[in-house]
Amino acid sequence: MTTLPRPTAELSADEARRIALRAQGFLGAPDRRAGVRGILRHLGAVQLDTISVLARSHELIPYARLGAVGRKTVEAAYWTPASLDGSPARPHAFEYWSHAACILPIEEWPHFAFRRRAYRARPHWYHDLPDGAYDAVIKQLRAEGPLTATELGGAKNGGEWWDWSESKVAVERALMYGEVVCTERRGWKRVYDLAERAVPDHLLHDELDDTECLRRLVRLAGQALGVGTRADIADYHRLKGEQFDAVVADSGLVPVRVQGWEKPAWADPEALASVARGRHRTTLLSPFDSLIWERARTERIFGFTHRLEAYVPKQKRIHGYFAMPLLAGGRLLGRADPAREGRTLVAKQVSLDSAKAVAPMAQALREAAEWVGCDSVRIERVDRPELAAALSSALT
Repeated sequence: MTTLPRPTAELSADEARRIALRAQGFLGAPDRRAGVRGILRHLGAVQLDTISVLARSHELIPYARLGAVGRKTVEAAYWTPASLDGSPARPHAFEYWSHAACILPIEEWPHFAFRRRAYRARPHWYHDLPDGAYDAVIKQLRAEGPLTATELGGAKNGGEWWDWSESKVAVERALMYGEVVCTERRGWKRVYDLAERAVPDHLLHDELDDTECLRRLVRLAGQALGVGTRADIADYHRLKGEQFDAVVADSGLVPVRVQGWEKPAWADPEALASVARGRHRTTLLSPFDSLIWERARTERIFGFTHRLEAYVPKQKRIHGYFAMPLLAGGRLLGRADPAREGRTLVAKQVSLDSAKAVAPMAQALREAAEWVGCDSVRIERVDRPELAAALSSALT
């Protein structure tokens, strides 16, 4: 931005950290009656990912905030259609491109009209389609109801994973355009349906212009983060910096200064209205948790450098394939790289910041093991050997 507004408040680094924790559903008692659906509405986006070690990331998000919600319960909460006021049951969530592939509250459908329009305006993107292939998929969905890519005729041509079949290319294009919506994951396969059938009538529109879509998404991202820089807030739904600049003045967010932050910040006014207090669960976090998914923000708020090493060559990994940060007492105190062998949760590598992290790590590992049906925990390696015996003792 060329000109910056005068900050309306100054926050200490600790105040910003607590505001971020509360905004992300950690500080203060979560609304357990609202459950998983309440977490989704509160966060606005829950990222999906193919990696499943302890559990899939979208399962780990509510677990971190609510505790041991049954994994089947989590899936049902995301994908089971809901009926309001006696109306026909409709999805209350859908999958679309936000921060990445994310589960989003169905109320957010109108806000992504700007992205659907952008996709429609592109020339044929990276996959060509023969004449009639797109219309054939739409016709099949209209006749047969919700279908997976396999049921539409097959997802692949038989080659590499990116060698999609015509029907897969067509339905994914329809998904990006908004003519089709993903209403469920079944065995990790997307289930596609016509948007006109799945999305409630009062939401099924692209009436919001691009500016209004962006304004709403910036406001919602600011609320979900509590406080953040331009890059933090724009990154929540993968907006461009200039898109943020164009709407932030009308978003309802207020400019603030955070001690120790080099760049300007904006905050949700409601987050500033009361002191962020409370306790939270000691838990392991998915690397794709929105509390920590942006590395620069995580380092700035928690003084904690974290990198997902799943895509790093094994010999170059420092903390492990799917190292999960440990959140305890409002801080990130270490990380564990989990695996499962039968009914044993294996911590292939545990990294501890100090001796104070031993008891919380043991607690988090025990609770995670119980949640996924394991009855024992085995530690393979601790980055600080002098703490290995204390961790093993704490686990028993």
